[in-house]
Amino acid sequence: MTAEPVRVAVVGTGNIARSHARAILSQSGLSQAEAAGPPPATIVAAMDVDQSQVETFRAEFKIPNGYGDLTTLLSQARPDLVHICTPPSTHHPVALECLRGGASVLVEKPPTISLREFDELAAAEQGPPSFATVFQHRFGAGQLRLKKLTKDGALGRPLLAVCHTTWFRDQAYFDVPWRGRWDTEGGGPTMGHGIHQMDMLLDVLGDWTEVSAIARTQARDMPTEDLSLAHVTFANGAVASVVNSVLSPREESYLRFDFERATVEVTHLYGYADDDWRVTPAEGCEDEVAAAWKNAVGTTSGEGRSGHAAQFARVIAALRDGQPPPVTPPEARRTMALIAGIYASAFTRRPVTPADLAPGTAFYTAMNGGYDAW
Repeated sequence: MTAEPVRVAVVGTGNIARSHARAILSQSGLSQAEAAGPPPATIVAAMDVDQSQVETFRAEFKIPNGYGDLTTLLSQARPDLVHICTPPSTHHPVALECLRGGASVLVEKPPTISLREFDELAAAEQGPPSFATVFQHRFGAGQLRLKKLTKDGALGRPLLAVCHTTWFRDQAYFDVPWRGRWDTEGGGPTMGHGIHQMDMLLDVLGDWTEVSAIARTQARDMPTEDLSLAHVTFANGAVASVVNSVLSPREESYLRFDFERATVEVTHLYGYADDDWRVTPAEGCEDEVAAAWKNAVGTTSGEGRSGHAAQFARVIAALRDGQPPPVTPPEARRTMALIAGIYASAFTRRPVTPADLAPGTAFYTAMNGGYDAW
C-alpha cells in the first residue's frame, strides 16, 4: 500500500463537481493509524473550459492548479485519478485521453452515452490505469446488507422487485441545450435519472435476461422520453417493474424486493440512510430475518448513508492498495445494457435480450438505435 496521497484532478467544475470535491476533502483518513499522517487523497488540479468558473472552483476548495485544457493538466499535474464531472457526451473522449495518459478515471453517470463508447473505455483500461463509474448508492449500509443477504440466501429466493424513480423536472430544466437529447445526454430520465435506482436493482439481483418496455414523450418538449415503464426478467428467475419519470410532482425513489422470507424496501430521493430502509419478515421468519439484517454488515461512514463520500473512500483505498476501484466496468456495463434494452424494446415494440445489443447492432451504437421518435 502506498503511503502517498492519491493525486486527484477534477475535470468539469459545475454543481456535481462541488459534491465530488466536498466528498474527497471529507476523507480525513481510512483508518485510525492514518489519521495523524497525510490525507489519503489530495486535489491537485481542476480543469474547465470556462476559465472564470475554474478559478472560482479553485478558490472555493483551495486547489493549487487550474487548467483550461486536459492535455496540459495531465502532463503538468500528473494526477493518479481524474474525476470526470462534465456533460455526458464528453465523458468518452475525456476518459479515453486520461486512460491513455496513465491516469485512472472515475466517471459520473452515465459513464458514456452508448454501449459502443463504454466498451472502448473498458478496452483502454490497463489496470492500472482503471476505469470506474460513480454509482454511490451501492455503498450505503442498507444496500450492502441486502446484497450480502441475497448472495448468502438468508432471505430465501428473490421473487419480485419494484424499482421506481418518479421525479419532477420542469420544461426549463430541459431547455438547457445538452439535456434531454440523444447526442449529448444519451436519453431522458431512463438514462439520466433512474440509472442510480436501476443500478441498485441490478447490484442485488444480478444479470437480466429480457426486458419489455414502453417510453413516451408525454408532457415535455424534448427529443427523448420523459417517462418509461419496463418489465425485467432476471437470470435467477426474479421479475421486476421499473418506472422512470420526470413528470411526478410528489418525488420519490423507491425500491422493493420481495423474497421468500421477507420484503425489503427503501424510500428516499437523492440518497438514503439506515432509517429509510424497512424489512418485513414473512410469518414465522421474524427472529431469523431480524438477526440476519442486523448482523449482515456494519454501517459505513455517515451512519450508513449512501453518497459520494462512501464510494470515494473505497475508490481511494483500492487505488492505494493497487487494486481496481469500484464500480468496475463489468458491473457498470450491466446497468448500461439494461438502459439500452429498455430503449430498444420501447422503439421496436418487442422484448429485448442482451444478445440483441451485441456489437454492430443499432442499439449498441446509439441508445435510440437511429430512431427519430417514439
